[in-house]
Amino acid sequence: MLRLQSRAVIQAFCLGVALHLAACAPRAAAESAPAAIPVVPAVLGFTLTVSDLDRSERFFHALGFASGTRRTLAGAEIGELLGMPDPVVHVLALQLGKETVELRQFESAGAQFVPSDAKSNDLTFQHMAIVVSDMDAAYQRVQALGVHEVSRGPQTLPLSNPAAGGIRAFYFRDSDWHALELIQFPPGKGAARWQEPGRGVFLGIDHSAIVVADTDLSAPLYQELGFAVAGRSLNFGEEQARLSGVPGARVRITGFAARSGPGVEFLSYLEPAVRGNRDEMHADDLGHWEVAVRVSNVEQALARILEQGGQRLSAGITDSSDLDVGYPRAVVVRDRDGHCLRLVEP
Repeated sequence: MLRLQSRAVIQAFCLGVALHLAACAPRAAAESAPAAIPVVPAVLGFTLTVSDLDRSERFFHALGFASGTRRTLAGAEIGELLGMPDPVVHVLALQLGKETVELRQFESAGAQFVPSDAKSNDLTFQHMAIVVSDMDAAYQRVQALGVHEVSRGPQTLPLSNPAAGGIRAFYFRDSDWHALELIQFPPGKGAARWQEPGRGVFLGIDHSAIVVADTDLSAPLYQELGFAVAGRSLNFGEEQARLSGVPGARVRITGFAARSGPGVEFLSYLEPAVRGNRDEMHADDLGHWEVAVRVSNVEQALARILEQGGQRLSAGITDSSDLDVGYPRAVVVRDRDGHCLRLVEP
């Protein structure tokens, strides 16, 4: 059985996603994943496809990210991993606090872009939540970048909500229409590290949120990997509508915790309903995201995902040792709703 680190870790995660998990209360332990889990996950970071690597690097620098290694990948191995014939991919690693984000630009652009009328209740929706120490300063920074504002300005959760009262948040989109969130935790909420002084305005990444059509159908895939449910809530009201940009939003929220790393959060819109079907995106499409998950055994993890209705994007499990990407084997898969996970071995 998956053994979580401690009660404190689970409580910190619950509060870490408390913006959406408004009804989440501290509990002695998260709901356990199924017994005899052979794969113990850790979320390593997120990958997104961009149209202009230099432009996106400048954008994320303005949000406090630091650049790491930049490299070009080509050949059979990266093609097998991404399920594409002979791609040439320029990759840049970025760091914010303890979290890593990887940007990819393909020399041959994909056919699909994020629609200009994309909404927060679309099945294609995915964002990452960037923690800030000063929402007003962060909001001014993103406004200066000319972003598209999804929220009607930063929203403050009411104090009548014990778990999330006082938390501030704001949704926006970058030039490639990727959804991003700023979130600020007041003292006593969120992980303790979000309150450490002297770390600047932009601190790290708390979670990635994905829209799912049906939580009950989608959750078992993540639980089979060893993720644990860390909290649930039903969010609605004027603050939720102004935050998501969806009038009348009524959202079922489920947060998942791995052993380490940012969380993964399900957003299931009950009103209005989840929009559309997720087209089969390719890795070079701008709507493509990947959550990088370290597992102890890729074959076992892949088998469990396929059993739960997921699909393999990669041509096969890839020997990535020649790619110098930090892990020897990997495979990219889609969950039931089309969101991608990159499973890697230590």
